[in-house]
Amino acid sequence: MQILKDKNIEYEEIQYIKNPLSLNKLKEIASKLGLPPQKFIRKSDVKKLNLEINFENENEVLQHMVEYPRIIERPIIVNDEKAVIGRPPENILEII
Repeated sequence: MQILKDKNIEYEEIQYIKNPLSLNKLKEIASKLGLPPQKFIRKSDVKKLNLEINFENENEVLQHMVEYPRIIERPIIVNDEKAVIGRPPENILEII
């Protein structure tokens, strides 16, 4: 987020751990990322939470992301057309 601040770009920060995203919003983010949800899930947190997820089933992965937002990779930066995972931070440059 420092990159956005340094370039004086306004942004809205959504704390999706505190305010979980809807299933439709997660699908929209996946589409903008151009990735299936399996690619932006924090597998280490899945293990810590002892979740059993069938990673072959995209809907099951998305449903777990809705129920356990902590397993979603963060930060994710989204604009009107595209999204990127902000790790490393230089990825943010792709959409600004």
